[in-house]
Amino acid sequence: MKALAFNVNTAKFIVAKSLGAVFGDRVFYKGPLRTVRLTEIPEPEIRGPEWVKIKIQACGFCGSDLNLIRLHDSPTASPFTSFPCVIGHEMVGEILETGKNVDTFKPGARVVINPVLSCEARGISSPCQSCVAGRPANCENFAHGDLPPGMFIGIASQINGGFAPTIIAHKSQLFNVPDSLSIESTVMTEPGAVALQAIFDNMPEAGAKVLVIGGGVIGNLIVQSIRALVPDCHISVIEPADHAANLALECGADVIIPTNNAFDYTANITGAKVYQPLLGMKITMGGFNRIYDTVASSKTLNMGMRLLKAMGKLSMIGIGGNVKLDLTPLWLKLQSIQGVYGSGVVTYKGQKRHVFDIAIEFLDAGLISADKLVTHRFALEDYKKMIEVNLNKKAHSAMKTIVVF
Repeated sequence: MKALAFNVNTAKFIVAKSLGAVFGDRVFYKGPLRTVRLTEIPEPEIRGPEWVKIKIQACGFCGSDLNLIRLHDSPTASPFTSFPCVIGHEMVGEILETGKNVDTFKPGARVVINPVLSCEARGISSPCQSCVAGRPANCENFAHGDLPPGMFIGIASQINGGFAPTIIAHKSQLFNVPDSLSIESTVMTEPGAVALQAIFDNMPEAGAKVLVIGGGVIGNLIVQSIRALVPDCHISVIEPADHAANLALECGADVIIPTNNAFDYTANITGAKVYQPLLGMKITMGGFNRIYDTVASSKTLNMGMRLLKAMGKLSMIGIGGNVKLDLTPLWLKLQSIQGVYGSGVVTYKGQKRHVFDIAIEFLDAGLISADKLVTHRFALEDYKKMIEVNLNKKAHSAMKTIVVF
């Protein structure tokens, strides 16, 4: 079967990065040094009695997929990946076959897949503390167990991702979805769960003034998640692209803040006082109660810390690499910075539930309208065009792009 495969080694990484700096991003998906290509792979077979085979209906193209292709990820995470691999982790499909120990899911059932390859999927009998705590996305055994290294389906060899017609998954990764949900909604379950997890980990109080930096797919889903969980918050968004900014307003944001006037807007919205240091960026005393940074660059993190009030909390949802920070606001205002990655188990309305289940509930109830974020659909063979659209989302008014089988 045809699949979109990624592969790189140290030599190729160095050469491709150097050429990419000169000739641009086309180096990474066109020509002899491309990191992804459409290739033939065998159809996967069930690994054991707790595994299932799934026919993929659709798979979303994530910003992390684009970063992987462009070699933008930090090498720090490389021990927890294995190549070659078939990419794609935002998946919805239909079960084709089940192992003998799978009784909750039947052939023909429609499911979404939590891509995390944690202790349970790896056959590890004594799970790590993260898995015991209900946070398998932060598993300590991503390089151990019965599977090759890989944090999730899509960056692990032998377990192909969703940019292929068929995959296998462990029963612990599966969630049933109602027939009422469209493909466009269900394929957004994984990013919806990430956004919801960010809010559960950094829940604003009623009436809080919060800031979302970046109005792309995750930023928009964070706006919608806040509206669903704490409806009377005041939500500001920093997003330079008009199509994404307008969609953020449509989906629940109160105001779009211009990047070049963020401090004055913050003062007007929150009552903060703005100060100008001898050199460098301004800083506020007072500011936003919570900030959710979906970009996580040196620029956005430094700005966010300056706009965050004393004892406020900033969630870093964007997967940044090496950044340079002035840590003065951290100690001056006793701030906290929260890492965000994946999703897990939370207490919601008195019950312990996986955030994937809550995301499906919110999608089905219309509390999160994720389908309107799906702007482009592609066949797998058109992956180069899909990459080009994602490289210039503003020109294409693109939000989420998906491959439909």
